Amino acid sequence: MLHNNDFAQVVFERKSIRVYDPTVKIAHSEMHQILREADLAPSSVNMQPWRFVVVESAEGKEQLKPYIRFNTRQNETSAAMILIFGDMQCHEYAEEIYQAAVDQGKMPQEVKDQQLAAIVPMYQSLSTEQMQRIVQIDGSLVAMQLMLVARAHGYDTNPIGGFDADNLAEAVGLDKERFHPIMIVSIGKAAEEGYQSVRLPIEKITEFK
Repeated sequence: MLHNNDFAQVVFERKSIRVYDPTVKIAHSEMHQILREADLAPSSVNMQPWRFVVVESAEGKEQLKPYIRFNTRQNETSAAMILIFGDMQCHEYAEEIYQAAVDQGKMPQEVKDQQLAAIVPMYQSLSTEQMQRIVQIDGSLVAMQLMLVARAHGYDTNPIGGFDADNLAEAVGLDKERFHPIMIVSIGKAAEEGYQSVRLPIEKITEFK
């Protein structure tokens, strides 16, 4: 259940939190709900390439520690560290995704057939670098949605990019060739207010043509 439906508070008052109340845990039922809501983020041709690994146990966090560099406070105090990976072979789920859309009356069968006939061969032909770019973009979209959903549930987060990307997948038992690490999001109840931050003037970073 959402704790806060105030859009302005959720979006404009969000801060990156690095220290959490270590006594606060998140039930699996609520974590599933948070991830389900984050999972509604957009993705290229709806391939949903993001995969989550939720590290919450003391043992899991100890195993994660060598791979997160200087982000130890988040690891030690958060309710969980949510590892987001991009599935480089996400097209293997294309039939399941599009058939579900047909079964639920959201897509005609002929559209599904036309789409898959174009999408699957295209994905199969992409280079590693092209696939990494796709899953990086899509994974970043789901990470941002995850942080906002978490806030609506009454939790705080911190997006973490400082980690051992070469070895993170293997550290949690995933195939490093298939699962591309995108981001780690710590989540929990804030034990600090977080830093105030500034932004460049919008006129400085925007052009109209």
